[in-house]
Amino acid sequence: MEKLEVRNVSLAFGDKQVLRDVSLYLKQGELVCLLGVSGGGKTTLFNVISGLLRPDEGQVFLDGEEVTGQPGRISYMLQKDLLLPYRTIQDNVALPLMLRGVKKKEARAQAVALFPQFGLEGTETLWPGQLSGGMRQRAALLRTYLFSQNVALLDEPFSALDTLTKGAVHEWYLKVMDEIRLSTLFITHDIDEAILLSDRIYLLMDGRMGEEIVVDAPRPRHVEFNLTPEFLAYKRRILAALHGKG
Repeated sequence: MEKLEVRNVSLAFGDKQVLRDVSLYLKQGELVCLLGVSGGGKTTLFNVISGLLRPDEGQVFLDGEEVTGQPGRISYMLQKDLLLPYRTIQDNVALPLMLRGVKKKEARAQAVALFPQFGLEGTETLWPGQLSGGMRQRAALLRTYLFSQNVALLDEPFSALDTLTKGAVHEWYLKVMDEIRLSTLFITHDIDEAILLSDRIYLLMDGRMGEEIVVDAPRPRHVEFNLTPEFLAYKRRILAALHGKG
């Protein structure tokens, strides 16, 4: 059984067909990338998977259970961290638990227990404005994890980070993801990032699912991997597919 499965999803906004018979799957512990140019339907697909939009056709399954059009079942982290500036880091992270009815003291305790694993120890009573971009992303990712603890949808989560910080956060995220058995589906426009992080890459173009590329290289892949012939072969294949030359 797949952890997450999208079956034959189609969606139109008026006369504009945004998604056309899109299917994909995500296995337990996988990191799968959705790659494509802007306006190709990636964020709309995430809105369908997270239950924020109901498709005209098709279904979404989580652990074999249909969750189509049911928000709150699958966590979704947008490009911006969206931490609330008037809440401490511990209260920002604990927010999903409190929204589910967990008392504030217990929600804080559950959240703070994970701070060391997410590299946030010592930030509990700080404000978001006191953290670096990388630390804010860690807090947002922990909040996303506490929302569902099953599957995380990440919409360009690392795009706002500088190159050095991004590399460090990549390495950290893969480590934590393996430790907590989190399954991740993420959007990126960055081909290099997709190859470095993903087990598989789906190409979504003009609302249609294109080629699926399996990245058959052990993780973690250090930045030196992007200088290898293997990496360049994956990149050429993706560029050819995106430009209709595959």
